[in-house]
Amino acid sequence: MPIVAQSTETTDWVSRFADEVIEESERRAPGAKTSGAAAPVVVVASGLSPSGPIHLGNLREVMTPHLVADEIRRRGYQVRHLISWDDYDRYRKVPAGVPGVDETWAEHIGKPLTSVPAPKGSPYPNWAEHFKAAMVESLAELGVEFDGISQTEQYTSGVYREQILHAMKHRGDIDAILAQYRTKKAPAKKQQQKPVDEAELEAAEGSGAAAEDDGSSGSAGYFPYKPYCGNCEKDLTTVTSYDDDSTELTYSCTSCGFSETVRLNEFNRGKLVWKVDWPMRWAYEGVIFEPSGVDHSSPGSSFQVGGQIVGIFGGEQPIGPMYAFVGISGMAKMSSSKGGVPTPADALKIMEPQLLRWLYARRRPNQSFKVAFDQEIQRLYDEWDRLEAKVADGTALPADVAAHSRAVRTASGELPRTPRPLPYRTLASVADITAGHEDQALRILSDLDPANPLASLDEARPRYDKAEAWINTHVPADQRTIVRDEPDTELLKSLDEQGRESLRLLLDGLADNWSLDGLTHLVYGVPKVQAGFSADATPKELPAEIKTAQRSFFALLYQLLVSRDTGPRLPTLLLAVGQDRVRHLLGA
Repeated sequence: MPIVAQSTETTDWVSRFADEVIEESERRAPGAKTSGAAAPVVVVASGLSPSGPIHLGNLREVMTPHLVADEIRRRGYQVRHLISWDDYDRYRKVPAGVPGVDETWAEHIGKPLTSVPAPKGSPYPNWAEHFKAAMVESLAELGVEFDGISQTEQYTSGVYREQILHAMKHRGDIDAILAQYRTKKAPAKKQQQKPVDEAELEAAEGSGAAAEDDGSSGSAGYFPYKPYCGNCEKDLTTVTSYDDDSTELTYSCTSCGFSETVRLNEFNRGKLVWKVDWPMRWAYEGVIFEPSGVDHSSPGSSFQVGGQIVGIFGGEQPIGPMYAFVGISGMAKMSSSKGGVPTPADALKIMEPQLLRWLYARRRPNQSFKVAFDQEIQRLYDEWDRLEAKVADGTALPADVAAHSRAVRTASGELPRTPRPLPYRTLASVADITAGHEDQALRILSDLDPANPLASLDEARPRYDKAEAWINTHVPADQRTIVRDEPDTELLKSLDEQGRESLRLLLDGLADNWSLDGLTHLVYGVPKVQAGFSADATPKELPAEIKTAQRSFFALLYQLLVSRDTGPRLPTLLLAVGQDRVRHLLGA
């Protein structure tokens, strides 16, 4: 067992869970410290069902154990992060809005996800592989190391055969545990603040037809195993008899009428029902840490019931924190049963992996949060950049330092980052104004800091590309910035002396202030000078009316430059338009 000091980052939730997991691992392997034996590998787990787009809510199922596993690795322990791909689950419904999918996919409902065709035009062999691929690519960009396990491969290759036979032999014990919850009167439903995530329900369902399906019960008794039909491949089957000695199992299919008798000790076309399958895996893999969604943590849920069933397989329940929902700013709650839900790949098109990691690292698992796809992303980036500055100068709080560290690096090293991380809102404005002209974008960005200009746009990448993607895909057309071609002569003629003077003051200062900082000082300073104050006067030295005058001045400039009352930050806009064109549009 490695002797590693406890992390100094003791104020964040990740370190606290890491402490618990290490303690639990040592409890399960007593004597390893003193005997000199190799320390056991610490196993943490996630489960994902590729039943449709794997969205940002599902990502919390991965990021929570990933962050804990990474902290344990930093302390010198060996860790295995399993991601169980629940690709042997039944295909429940045809998700709406998935490109290349139509109503004909309904004929596959009830089959394993790996037996359902991929959407039309997909390069992948089946439905599950199609939706797994995007997630695997995103996890690589996020720096998540994992061992993927296909449940189709596990079941169809016979890996779980002994566990299946054991479950069938002890079906009476399993049934007795489940009966404790079946017979309890359901409590009155409370109005939930948020509905149960349908994606989590899908994961909970396993091979059953409904979230509460925990096996077949009938005249032949209870069975925790459900075969897939040998004719139609669907799981609409009922076990009608089973012999423990010979392992002969007979089932019939209610979908196509097919029936057959097989020997379960050599039959590999079926799976344990979800409430038995999950605890079986805990025992089989030796899982010590696995989070679950809120629906799995309620009374009678799979996690609670699994805590009792796992003992039948000789295992123990893992440490299992509940994680809360992840929302999207400006959008309804996510569900992977519907098309168009944002995925990690969607988020990584508009934000760097460090920012996305930070969103998951800075909130405890039981705290909900939102991922921004609207204007809020600019505020998030501002907050992130302020944190980076505080970490650099040593003024950040310990918990913030820990979250930052988990965002920018893993135990394997630093994630790739933008060499010159210019403000996201500035990059977005430049991408908006230049409409894809990289030479113009480089000219403007070089003017931001004339003493240290960009030599190449690559210095601002990938952040620039993320900001450009956000502008092109998430900003409505009517909010895009279009610079006027000609001056608004009618507006210029209608200005009073104060308005004309404000433009003269701005134009007179353009040449000497042609940088981001200089123009910021200039445009805020013009109304101050007009009111008889110094351009350097601070807000405390100024009357409240100055703010009103500044807003009026800004609105005038926006109208003259882009025919709107608002737009990108004026210093950035002026740089983008260029001195000569600004003078032309302002009537010089």
